[in-house]
Amino acid sequence: MLKIYHNPRCSKSRQTLALLTENGHSPEIVEYLKTPLSVSDIKALMGKLGIKEPRLMMRKGEADYKEQGLSQKEGDYLIIAMSATPKLIERPIVETDMAARIGRPPESVLEIL
Repeated sequence: MLKIYHNPRCSKSRQTLALLTENGHSPEIVEYLKTPLSVSDIKALMGKLGIKEPRLMMRKGEADYKEQGLSQKEGDYLIIAMSATPKLIERPIVETDMAARIGRPPESVLEIL
């Protein structure tokens, strides 16, 4: 299994997808803004990313982050916020059966292939 949680409007996401295809991979493309992740999906990704703090997979510069006062929240509250407002999720994320990586820089995803 190889998935990319992708936003086609994001240059890093497009670069990561191109890097995967250039290396002979055909990932399942999940446009997470159109198909939001559930709380359990986000928790599973956190496990594969090896992170315990949800904030580490959030886009803290997004206006919604500030408007929702998320800098003052923690734990499951942040996970629920990412599920409800998917643009808060850092992008792109590439997932395999065993691991996941955030594609910043895009080359970092090659570590798990």
